[in-house]
Formats: sequence, structure tokens, C-alpha cells
Amino acid sequence: MKNSDQIADFVHEALNAGRSRTEIQQALHQAGWTNTEINAGLKAWDDTAFLPPVPRPRPFVSAREAFLYGLIFIALGMTAWHLVMLGIHLIDYAWPDPDGPGGRFYQLSSIRWSMATLIVFFPLFAWLNRRAERATMADKGARRSVVRKWVGYIVLFLAALSLLGTLVFVLFTFLDGEARLQFLAKSAVVAAVSGVIFLYYRAQLAEDDDGE
Repeated sequence: MKNSDQIADFVHEALNAGRSRTEIQQALHQAGWTNTEINAGLKAWDDTAFLPPVPRPRPFVSAREAFLYGLIFIALGMTAWHLVMLGIHLIDYAWPDPDGPGGRFYQLSSIRWSMATLIVFFPLFAWLNRRAERATMADKGARRSVVRKWVGYIVLFLAALSLLGTLVFVLFTFLDGEARLQFLAKSAVVAAVSGVIFLYYRAQLAEDDDGE
């Protein structure tokens, strides 16, 4: 049994026996539990005089949620990557680099590949994400999905890394005196895709936190 479950069970029995929250807190503190652990155990039960104690909603994990959000994560990753690559290849096609790999035929082949990938994965992401949003609108309890939060924060983390990495690379290139229009255009594509994803998931996670 996990420590959190031990405290929650003890708090339940103590509240059911008519003990006050202050008495429970003191008893747990004397037993060596930390304030964080004690507060988490007390928050597991609603602060009402109703008996038996009323449990508060808890985060949950399910195989269905893992499957859904796993597909959303993969579809979003493929969409973001090939959207960036499509933008980069279009820039290379419009402003060819004599020292770059391949030629216009190579660029056209890469453009077709990215377009084909986007035709498959972007609608998949849009459909799955819309389905997940409808599920959370119909049942606010679905926002407590642990998998949903983990996927959201992982995407937020990766988007933030991409933005910071782009910023560092742009500054380095400026300081090195190698900044060109083509490079700046490619950096803008990466920043735009990463920024949109970051803002979208930040708003989603903030909405989830406000609803708790």
C-alpha cells in the first residue's frame, strides 16, 4: 500500500470516528508524517460534517485514455515535424542554396513526402483531439485523466525546448555573422509551429487546472 493510501485510509477512519481535522493532523505529525503528506491525505476527503466522510475526486489512469492520447501525441508529432519540414523545403525550393544537398528534384520529392504525411496525420490529429475535447466537455471528470496531463505537459516541454533552441541558434548565427534571409525564414517556421503548439496546450492545461 502506498503512503498516500495509508494516510487516506487513516483519515477516513478518524473522521468516521468523529475526530477533528486538527486532531488528525497532530496525530499524523507526531507519527512522523510530513506536512505535505498530511495535507494530501486530508484533501482526499471533503471538509464537511457528513458521515461517512465524502471522498473527493482523484486523478485516474485507463488503458483507453493511454491509447487515445498516445495516438494524439504521435499524430501531433508527425504533423508538427512535417509541417516544419514542408516550410523548410519550400524555402529551399524558392531560394536554392548552391551548397545545399541535392537540387530542385530532391526538394520537390521532399515536399511531396511531407505533404503526403500531413494529409494522413493532420486530419487524424484534428479528429482525435476534437473527440477528446468533446469527451471532456461532456464529462468534466475526464479532465482528471493522468495520461491527458502527462501528454499535455510533455508536449508543452518539447515545444518550449524547440522555442528556446531556435532562439539560441538564431542569436548564435547573428553573433557569428552568418544570418541570412533563408536562415531567418526557416527559424520563423520552427518558431511559429512550436509557438502555436505551446500556446494551445498551455491554454488547455490552464483550463484543466482552473476546473479542479
